[in-house]
Amino acid sequence: MILQLEEIKQELDKTKTKIKSLSEALKIEESKSTVGKLEKETSKPGFWDNLDRSQEILSKISSLNKKIKDFRKLQSEFEDIQVLTELALEEDDESAVEEVQVKFKNICKSVESQTLITLLSGEYDSQNAILTLHAGAGGTEAQDWVEMLCRMYIRWGEKHDYKVKMLDFLDGEEAGLKSASILVEGTNAYGFLKGESGVHRLVRISPFDASGRRHTSFASLEVIPEINDEIKIEISPDDIKMDVFRASGAGGQHVNKTSSAVRLTHIPTGIVVACQNERSQFQNRDTAMKILKSKLIEIKEREHLEKIEDIKGIQKEISWGSQIRSYTFMPYTLVKDHRTNFECGNVQAVMDGDLDGFIYAYLKSKI
Repeated sequence: MILQLEEIKQELDKTKTKIKSLSEALKIEESKSTVGKLEKETSKPGFWDNLDRSQEILSKISSLNKKIKDFRKLQSEFEDIQVLTELALEEDDESAVEEVQVKFKNICKSVESQTLITLLSGEYDSQNAILTLHAGAGGTEAQDWVEMLCRMYIRWGEKHDYKVKMLDFLDGEEAGLKSASILVEGTNAYGFLKGESGVHRLVRISPFDASGRRHTSFASLEVIPEINDEIKIEISPDDIKMDVFRASGAGGQHVNKTSSAVRLTHIPTGIVVACQNERSQFQNRDTAMKILKSKLIEIKEREHLEKIEDIKGIQKEISWGSQIRSYTFMPYTLVKDHRTNFECGNVQAVMDGDLDGFIYAYLKSKI
């Protein structure tokens, strides 16, 4: 048992070096300096005159503080386990071995998760993420699957202290959702979630089948970065068709009596976006316009086009592509990612938002 403590002590020496390198990679000292400068800016007269700019600054302060806080917590936990290990070795305390092992395992997880943040170096990785889910063939089954996935990603976002907002949804005819759009707000939301794009497959005993047969359902997920106002993009007003409709709640009940929900169609490409979450038609239009710009820029980058005008009808043809992940509820429980082969037998935990293993495996595979 004491030999195990000696081995952990040696591993801790290596981990200390990793933590020092991590501090440099995360630019902790630079972040502290940036927070100080931004906080001074918030106290200047007229700070609140430009609401969008002030909110952007406050959001940046919050995200930098979180990064600094998480790293300080890691440092503190590392120092605690160092002291605990040394005391246990000095006193030949075998009863401390199990506690040291658990704490060391947690330290390794924290180092890994914070190291992965340094891999998010893509142009839009730091941005908010817009998730759009669509039911595949299968009617009610597939629509119920969209609602389940929607809940899963909302839970994931909440567990990571992201602000999650439903932008738009279309109720299923009997249950579930035909489609849904979610905004996940926070630093690196897109960087973490970009690998979730693709087709998600569900295998289970259908609760909608009186015969209790096993069904397979599909849903597609598109993840794009939310483009901020600093990135300029020109869209001709003549290329936009706007429709307004009443926002609806679960079961099709109207949650307001005015046509405040907005649907925008980009005529050259056929891209359709909608928003019904905001209180007014103007707010919904602004949000829908932001989603449209994000989609157009994402396509432009993906297709290596020089300008937005080069996009011609790319989105008109619906193509599901191949599934990236399977969720099996019966006859056994398993969630498996077909790109990385990472898998988890605890389906319920995954559906409750425990996606980090899949996300980390995908990011590592891209190194």
